[in-house]
Amino acid sequence: MQDNAIDIQAVKDYLLALQQRICEGLAAADGTTEFGTDSWSREDGGMGITRVISDGKVLEKGGVNFSHVFGSRLPPAATAARPDLAGGSFQAMGVSLVIHPRNPYVPTSHANIRFFIAQKPGVAPVWWFGGGYDLTPYYGFDEDCQHWHRTAKMACEPFGTDVYADYKKWCDDYFFLKHRGEPRGIGGLFFDDLNAGGFERCFAFMRAVGDSYLPAYLPIVERRRDMPYGEREKRFQCYRRGRYVEFNLVYDRGTLFGLQSGVGRIESILMSLPPEVRWDYDYRPEPGTEEARLYTDYLRPRDWI
Repeated sequence: MQDNAIDIQAVKDYLLALQQRICEGLAAADGTTEFGTDSWSREDGGMGITRVISDGKVLEKGGVNFSHVFGSRLPPAATAARPDLAGGSFQAMGVSLVIHPRNPYVPTSHANIRFFIAQKPGVAPVWWFGGGYDLTPYYGFDEDCQHWHRTAKMACEPFGTDVYADYKKWCDDYFFLKHRGEPRGIGGLFFDDLNAGGFERCFAFMRAVGDSYLPAYLPIVERRRDMPYGEREKRFQCYRRGRYVEFNLVYDRGTLFGLQSGVGRIESILMSLPPEVRWDYDYRPEPGTEEARLYTDYLRPRDWI
C-alpha cells in the first residue's frame, strides 16, 4: 500500500460528520436535552470534540467523542500484539460513544470506530481500522436483541458471507469479563487491525458499521423508553452498571490506550462511565425473576438471527 493511497483527511471528515449525525439522532430521541460541546486541543498531541448529554428525559448520561491524537512513541497497549511497531510514532482518530439511558428497560449501548497509522523511519506506514458496537441490556427482550444483530448483519453482508459471524464471535469473546466469567452484554460486532483488501475497502466497511449504529439502537430506545419501572429495577441497573465500569477500566483497549499514551484527554476517555453505579456484596438475583433471566437467557453467546 502506497502512502498516497491512504486518505487520512477523508477518514477524519467522515468521523466528524458521523459524530454530528449521531448526536442529532440521539438528542431527537431524548426530546428535552441537547448535547453540549467541549472542543479541546493539546500542543503536544492532537485535538478532539467531546459531546456530552446529561440528565435528559431518556438519556441519563451519554457521550459521543471524536479525537485525533498524535504521539512520538507508541504505548504498550498498542504494541502488545504488534511488537514490530515499538518505538514508532503514530496517529489515531476515531469516534467513541457510550449511552446510559435513564429507564432500566432501555439498554446501554456502546460504539467505536477508529483509524490508526504508525510510522517508523525507513519503514512503510502501517495502518488499520477497528471498532464495532455492542449492547448491554439490564432486562432482556428477544425482539431487541434480534433487531440489533440483524442490523449488524445487514451492515456486514456487502463485505462477505462470513464477516458478521466472525466479528460477532470476536465481539462475544472481547466483551467478556474474565474475572467474573460472564459477558458484558449480548454483543454485536468487534473488529480490529483491519487492513486486508486495501484502504478503500476497509474504509468502506468502517463507514458501514458507523452508519448502522443509529438504525440498530434508536428503535430499541423507542420501544422501551416509556416502560414503567421502580426502585427495584433502578437498583439492578446500577448494580449491572458496575460490570460496565469493571470492563472499561480493566480490559478495554481504547481506554487503556488513552490512559497509557500520554496524549489522551482524561475527561473524554472516562466519559463512558455511568453517572450512578453500585456494587452489592455477593449479590445473587432470586431464581425465577426477570433479573435472574438476564443471566440465564441473555448473558451467554447466542445466535440471535
